[in-house]
Amino acid sequence: MSQRFSRRSFLAAGTGAAAFAALSGAQYVKAQDAPQIQGFDATQTNVDAQNVWKPFTDRKLRLGIVGFGLCQFGAQFGLQDHPNAEVVAVSDLFPDRCAALAKACRCEKTYESLEKMLEDDAIEAVFIATDAPSHCDHVLKALKAGKHVACAVPAVWGSLEDADRLFDAVKTSGLTYAMFETSAYHDAVYASRKIYEAGGFGRMIYTEGEYYHYGAGTLPGYKDWRRGLPPQWYPTHSNAYYTCVTGKTFTSVSCVGWRSKLEEYQKGANPYDNPFGTEIALFETSEGGAARMAVSWDSAGWGGEVGRNRGEIGAYQTSFEPLNDEAKQIVAKLGDLRKPALPPNVGAGGHGGSHGYLGSNFIESVLKGVRPTVDVATALNTTVPGIVAHRSALKDGERLPIPQYKLD
Repeated sequence: MSQRFSRRSFLAAGTGAAAFAALSGAQYVKAQDAPQIQGFDATQTNVDAQNVWKPFTDRKLRLGIVGFGLCQFGAQFGLQDHPNAEVVAVSDLFPDRCAALAKACRCEKTYESLEKMLEDDAIEAVFIATDAPSHCDHVLKALKAGKHVACAVPAVWGSLEDADRLFDAVKTSGLTYAMFETSAYHDAVYASRKIYEAGGFGRMIYTEGEYYHYGAGTLPGYKDWRRGLPPQWYPTHSNAYYTCVTGKTFTSVSCVGWRSKLEEYQKGANPYDNPFGTEIALFETSEGGAARMAVSWDSAGWGGEVGRNRGEIGAYQTSFEPLNDEAKQIVAKLGDLRKPALPPNVGAGGHGGSHGYLGSNFIESVLKGVRPTVDVATALNTTVPGIVAHRSALKDGERLPIPQYKLD
């Protein structure tokens, strides 16, 4: 993840039909010499300030947070600021990071490891913000300890077997699991999800999603996990432009990989034996449509996450485009498609103004006993297609079937 990029958003506010033109699906940014990691600058986002957050309980969910590495994800999602949550303990393997996380979350209790923290009966839920290869193992440990779990992306790391283990564990536990996929709360995805659910697209014929990052070289990480990572093992920011809009799935894939010139992709230079710095996947969807999803670490140009959708009666790129009166009427009835206001003191944050919404959605899902926006089925249906896509790229684009996950 090259530090050459930063994100800018220039979205305008609007109401009713006028909001459709203001909502932007394009979150491209130009290459900058700024040191900020792409996506972590606070992002201006379309919020309906009149649609205020309403308190629903006085109870506070008692949270533990683990992980405060390079991206400092542990404190990025406003969990420590939510009126219905209290961060009661934090953990990181590195004492200095653990202390910094405790300070950021205004929390006095710290643990030397996740395993020690999970022994704390005062903790009801845990946010896993550790290195990506550890996500599945850490989530399974938290579920076994009886904790609700939110986890950074991706849900699993290159393993279809782990995907099945995670799905079964969540289903049998009866606990809440949420994956913090940031594209799910991009302005365009939020609006498109509402339109799709109301029938404003009809069936989705074609979707594009693009996640462009890095640019030159790899950022450091725990045990150097980012070095040479297969692009489609980190596919959720692009795949969400279909799965988190429609709730549907990808059923098969053919993927083309680009053999990178960068040193970390040469033979023997990374732990994944991966030669590809860019992977472009063509998916068939459960609706019978198609989706092209690109993930690139080594190409020139803009960075960020962007997508667009074309349905039978409606399309969305930078605004909603109806094909006929039926689509116009469906969307007109929806009214304002901006995101509602967040709770007091909770900021929208980075990655398209998504951080605060994901944190708030998880807390409210646990306390209300409802499914989060990105539940375990959606999380795996967003993550697993990339694992299969990488396998396809290694087989010169052979079309491969994709496992399906569905909650009752």
